[in-house]
Amino acid sequence: MAETKATQKKAAKKRPGAIDPVRKTQATRNPLAPERVAEILKRLDEAYPEAVCALDHKSPWELLVATILSAQCTDVRVNMVTPALFKRFPTPAAMSKATLPELEDLIRTTGFYRNKAKSIQGAAKAVIERFGGKVPETLAELITIPGAARKTANVVLGVSFGKAEGVVVDTHVFRIARRLELAKGDTPQEVERELMRVIPQDRWISFSHQMIHHGRKVCEARKPKCDQCNLEQLCNSKDKTWHS
Repeated sequence: MAETKATQKKAAKKRPGAIDPVRKTQATRNPLAPERVAEILKRLDEAYPEAVCALDHKSPWELLVATILSAQCTDVRVNMVTPALFKRFPTPAAMSKATLPELEDLIRTTGFYRNKAKSIQGAAKAVIERFGGKVPETLAELITIPGAARKTANVVLGVSFGKAEGVVVDTHVFRIARRLELAKGDTPQEVERELMRVIPQDRWISFSHQMIHHGRKVCEARKPKCDQCNLEQLCNSKDKTWHS
C-alpha cells in the first residue's frame, strides 16, 4: 500500500541527522539568514585563514599613504612605487615639505598622480599640523585628512590599530557582497551599511581581507571561477559560470 503524505512526513521527522543549514536556507531563500551568513564566514575562514592587507607598509603613516595611492590602482603596482617614495620622504614631516613635481614623479605609474600627489602632501601636512605627527586612531579624525575617505580610514583603523569601526568596501567586496546577496546597495557606502548589519563586528576586519583575496583569486569581475569556489553552493548570482 502506498504511503500517505502524513506517513511520509512522520518518517522524515524520524530520520537521523540534522538538516543541512545551507540547503535549508537555499530552499527558503532568505539570503540574510543567520545560518547562511555563518556558513559564508566559515567557508571564508577555510579558504583564507591568514588573509591580511596586501599593501606593504611599516607604520600607520605608510599604510595611509599606500591606501590613498591604491585608488584605481592595483596593490601590486603600489607596492612597486612606495619603497622609493618612502626612501625619499620617510616621514610625514619630510613629505609635507616635498614639492608636488617631486611627488608626482615618484607616484606617476599609480594613475591620477597629480591628484594623488596633492592628497598625500595634504595628508602629511594635516598629520603634522593637526595630529602632532601621528596618524589619528578614530574614524572621525581620519576622514578629515585629505585623500582619506571612509574606505581608507577603515583600512588604517583595522590593519594598524585593530579597530573595527566599519567594513572596508573596495571593488571586490562591493561585487561579491552583491553576488552573495549580502547587500543590494548601489554605492560602497550603502553596501557597507548593509554589511555592518549582517556581519558580526568582530569579523569586520577579517571579512574584508578575505573577500578581497577571494575577489582577486576566484570571484573575478568578468568571469568568476565558480568551479573553484567553496562558496558556490551558497551563491545564486545570475552571472555564475558553473553550477554544482
